[in-house]
Amino acid sequence: MKTDDLINALAADAKSVEPPIARTFAVALAIGAVVSLIAFMVTLGPRPDFPQLLTNSVRYTFKLIVMLSIAIPAFFIVRGLSRPDFDPGRSLWWLAFGPALLLLGIGMELAVVPSGDWHQRMIGHNSFYCMTIIPILSVAPFLAMLYALKSGAPSHPVIAGAIGGVLSAGIGATLYASHCPDDSPLFVAVWYPVGFAVMAVLGALAGSRFLRW
Repeated sequence: MKTDDLINALAADAKSVEPPIARTFAVALAIGAVVSLIAFMVTLGPRPDFPQLLTNSVRYTFKLIVMLSIAIPAFFIVRGLSRPDFDPGRSLWWLAFGPALLLLGIGMELAVVPSGDWHQRMIGHNSFYCMTIIPILSVAPFLAMLYALKSGAPSHPVIAGAIGGVLSAGIGATLYASHCPDDSPLFVAVWYPVGFAVMAVLGALAGSRFLRW
């Protein structure tokens, strides 16, 4: 049977296939996220003044929103990619919303912060931890995502793996952002993408190897 014929046959059976795949993906990712959350709470935890920061610090809340604005679209795209008949197409543009939001934050930061402070805000205090801890916190969601995709039938395995890596990094980055003392959008724009890039590349490699059918 040709690949196109197989895809069409699977798509024709969507009513019986879609709910199990969607459910498996949601449950697996939830388990991975909870494992990551437990590890985070045991080792780092959010900043002690977390409740106050959410209501009183625009920069702190903003970086959490940026991370979630990347993770949430990635979730829906990867869940769709678990099906053979899903064409990512224009849905990939939703992944640009988070970076666009961050660029807006950078513009506002540059407008209100003296130019002499830009470099210090960009370097911050925890760049090394940022680059390493985000991928570490992403491991459990990443493995869960691979398991869920393997249970489906992605026709774009490399893309599915890469965006799955972005999704797992979004979860890890959201957790770490609640702990990170560097709230400047300049810092977030320079160092957080490193963790996302690592997981996206890892996901693409894993997708090309483990998700082909």
